[in-house]
Amino acid sequence: MAQKDINPLVKTALELGPVLAFFVAYIALKDRVFTINGTEYGGFIVATAALIPLLLLSTGILWKLTGRLSRMQIMTMVLVVLFGGLTVWLNDERFLKIKPTIVYLVFAGLLGIGLMRGQGWLKVLMGEMLPMSDRGWLILSRRIAAAFAVMAVA
Repeated sequence: MAQKDINPLVKTALELGPVLAFFVAYIALKDRVFTINGTEYGGFIVATAALIPLLLLSTGILWKLTGRLSRMQIMTMVLVVLFGGLTVWLNDERFLKIKPTIVYLVFAGLLGIGLMRGQGWLKVLMGEMLPMSDRGWLILSRRIAAAFAVMAVA
């Protein structure tokens, strides 16, 4: 299927809508407890259970409309399904909460590996959006790798 352009507002709504819906649901449900099949689930778990199919649906719609998904969209979907699924299945909100730390560590590590090889791997993700020299990509990769490492520690 060929790549198609869509309205940027539709694209933004499909990309950010599930996350915004999660936060709204969490704020509305955070102090409540739901009993489902004899097991008690907090509002965070219920909001997470709603996030997973909503994210899959919006990503599927985005793919249908545009004919492609970015690597970042695919990775986000996989990680939310994996960690969100563990959160719901094990009824432990720590799994979804550690997802950002793991993502930051993976990004810092991957960029660090690229830098050790003398390559700015950000160019692969962002090259068509931000044209610059290879030296510029190395500088940007070094700075963003450091930022990801700091955020993971924080």
